[in-house]
Amino acid sequence: MVLNNSSKKQLNEFYSGIIYTLLSFVIWGALPLYWKLFESVKAFDILIYRIIWSFIFLMITIIVLKNYIFLRLLLNLKSLLSLSLSGMVIGINWFLFIFAVNSDHVVETSLGYYINPLISIFFGMIFLHEKLTRIQWTALILVFISVLYLTLNYGKFPWIALSLSISFATYGLLKKIFKYETLAGLTIETLILFPIAFVFFIISYFKKSSSIISLSPDFHFYLILSGIATVVPLALFAMGTKRIPLSTVGFIQYIAPTLMLLEGIFIYHESFLKTHFISFSLIWCALILYSISLFYKKS
Repeated sequence: MVLNNSSKKQLNEFYSGIIYTLLSFVIWGALPLYWKLFESVKAFDILIYRIIWSFIFLMITIIVLKNYIFLRLLLNLKSLLSLSLSGMVIGINWFLFIFAVNSDHVVETSLGYYINPLISIFFGMIFLHEKLTRIQWTALILVFISVLYLTLNYGKFPWIALSLSISFATYGLLKKIFKYETLAGLTIETLILFPIAFVFFIISYFKKSSSIISLSPDFHFYLILSGIATVVPLALFAMGTKRIPLSTVGFIQYIAPTLMLLEGIFIYHESFLKTHFISFSLIWCALILYSISLFYKKS
C-alpha cells in the first residue's frame, strides 16, 4: 500500500506523538528516583527550589524561542486569576508528591496516579456535565470500594493517594476549563508561585533554617535540574497529546504509576501486603473498564 504525502505526514505525526507521550510518562514515573536523592531535605525546601528553577528554566526557554504570549495573559485579569488558581493547585501537587516519595510512600503515590483518571471522570460529570456510561459508573464504584477496603483493612486512610489524585485531577479540570497556550500558561503559573518561593528562600537563607544550605555543591546542582525535571515532561506531554487520540494517551499514562509501584516494591522495599494487592486489583479492574469505555466511545 502506497501512502500519499498527507497520509505519511499524519502517520509521522502519530508516531512522534506516541514518542513524546511515552517519554513524558517515563520521566514522571522515574521522578521518585530523582527526589529520593534529597531524602534528608525537607519537602517544603525542595518545593521552593523546584519553583524557582522551573521559573528560571521557563524564562530561558521563552527567550530562546521568542515566545512572549504570556505577557498578553498578564494583562488580562480573568487569565491571571484562573492561572493563579491552577498554579496554586499544581504547587500543592508538587509538594505532596515530594513529601510522599521522601517519606517512603512511593506505593501509595502510585495508587494515587492510578486513581487520578477516574477522579477526572467524576469531575467531568460534576463540573462539566459530562454523561457517564454504565461501564464508567462501574469503574468509579470499584475505585470507591478499593479506597474503602484499604481504609478498613489497612487501618489507615490513604490520604496521600487521594490528595495527589484529587489535586492533579483539579489541575486537569482547570486546564480543561481555561484553555491557554501550554508554555504561556505554565510560565504564568510558576510566575505566580515564584515570589512566594523566593521570599521563603530569602528568609530561610538568612535564618539558616533551610535544610538545603548544608548540602554539597553536587546536590545544589541536582536541585537546579529540578526545573528541567518539572518543565520537560509537561512540554513533552503537551506536544504528544496534540498528535494522538485521547484514548491512546489514556493507555500510555499508566506507565508512570506502574513504574512508581515497581520502584516502591523492588528498589525501596516498601511493604506490599495482601490488602494492597486486593485494593490495587480493584483499581486495575476499574482502569480496564475505563479503557474499554474509551475504546467504545471512539469506535
